[in-house]
Amino acid sequence: MRIREAKPRDARAVAKVQVDTWKSTYSDIVPDKVLNKMTYESRAKQWRSIISNQMVYVAEDEFGSIIGFANASEQRLSEYSDYEAELYAMYILDEYQRMGVGKQLLEPIVDELVKKEMHSMTVLVLEENESREFYESLGGKEIDRVEIELLDQKLNEIVYGWEDIREIELSQ
Repeated sequence: MRIREAKPRDARAVAKVQVDTWKSTYSDIVPDKVLNKMTYESRAKQWRSIISNQMVYVAEDEFGSIIGFANASEQRLSEYSDYEAELYAMYILDEYQRMGVGKQLLEPIVDELVKKEMHSMTVLVLEENESREFYESLGGKEIDRVEIELLDQKLNEIVYGWEDIREIELSQ
């Protein structure tokens, strides 16, 4: 497993991981219409811009294929302004989950945020997404619950927060 900073040329592979992971993880959670609208092409265009402007790290398998990614930057939500950073996304293909890839992806994110003097962070996770246990295992504390709406379907997101990301235990 190799973790590295994403380059704009990785946008399509990152998009593929995101779309495939959404379709496997959220198939029974979010409306099919939402999942069906997600395409590699539409997401690749967005990821090219994100990779050029934000912190994105990718995980590669032994063949150099991108199998996961994480994306973070400054806190976007004013209601959590006590937290300096936000983990916007972390997606790992199903067959590579529960193998330590998430911790490996989070390590350079935390390191870079700390270098930028950002020591606290949030992440929003759909309540029905089992991956929320990953954030709990890393000491994320539930600080809020918010209701969102996707095509007339109401879903709950849990907001996890770390007051000091330097205390997250990331060693394997």
